[in-house]
Amino acid sequence: MGATEAVAAGEGQEAAALLERARGAVDPLLRRAVGSLPGSMRRVAMYHFGWEAADGTAAAGGAGKAVRPALVLAAARALAGPDGAAAADAAVRAAVAVELAHNFTLLHDDVIDRDATRRGRPTAWTVFGTADAIITGDAMMALALQLLAEDPHPASAAASARLAACIVELCAGQQADCAFERRPQVPLEECLVMATAKTGALLGCSCALGALYAGAGEDEVDAMDAFGREAGLAFQLIDDLIGIWGDPGHTGKPVGADLLARKKSLPVVAALSSGTAAGEELAALYAGPMEGDDVRRAADAVERAGGRDWAQAHAADRMGRAVQQLSRAVPDLGAAGGLLALAEFVTRRTR
Repeated sequence: MGATEAVAAGEGQEAAALLERARGAVDPLLRRAVGSLPGSMRRVAMYHFGWEAADGTAAAGGAGKAVRPALVLAAARALAGPDGAAAADAAVRAAVAVELAHNFTLLHDDVIDRDATRRGRPTAWTVFGTADAIITGDAMMALALQLLAEDPHPASAAASARLAACIVELCAGQQADCAFERRPQVPLEECLVMATAKTGALLGCSCALGALYAGAGEDEVDAMDAFGREAGLAFQLIDDLIGIWGDPGHTGKPVGADLLARKKSLPVVAALSSGTAAGEELAALYAGPMEGDDVRRAADAVERAGGRDWAQAHAADRMGRAVQQLSRAVPDLGAAGGLLALAEFVTRRTR
């Protein structure tokens, strides 16, 4: 193993440990919050989180990677200095709130995109129906804000306002994403703005909430928000690549699911905007029904038009910008190792 691979492996191990610690910290309160829902919604939520099977029996599935809660706790730890451990403990409610908000978006996204699988299982709407999935997502968002409203921590009011504003922005990004599917052409810059709102906003909010719970000043909180947004856009770029070339055995979704749905993902828009023959071929494929070998041909066209290389390079650029923003809040980046490890984890993943 070379030096670069060794560093990446070390960061991956640190990120895995942070994610496991975050999951251990948030799961008890997350389960109590979900358990407080009325019966039918509780059943949908328990299934969505992987804690129960469709028939209500216990399941061994996990509730996701806990990236956003881990960012809340790592940010609180990094900005509180010697009091980092206490700040992280105090921020657990905020971490649970962002996890509930994130899963509110997942439940709705699955309905909007008509996705049939998530985490290798049928999505909640395919099991319980569209109405129950949407209503349960709404209830999760309400629980997130309730947790913050009932938190006696002095930062809770600012955190609640910030999370609410973030969700409005996130919904605007989701609406734009849906509108793009009906438009034959979408400028790449407009697509980047959409992705920042849809994905970067909540990662930025997670980092900002951790900073608020650490007692950080306004400039530091804003810098942490910017760090999360840049890392979030890098995350979305990688996620879009996985949506085209990911292994179904790991993603739990069919090969080329995003292409089959004709999504205007970032690599696709870059390819469509390339002015190449491959870009024109992709546009023709997107204009008609996807049949037979068309998904593979579309993926090949995205790659030949430069969409794959552009997305990989732009993800690296956004991570560089993320580190610059982080250094504004934590000048000694050695104290922000957890945040850097998490950012590297979500942008180096391949599935």
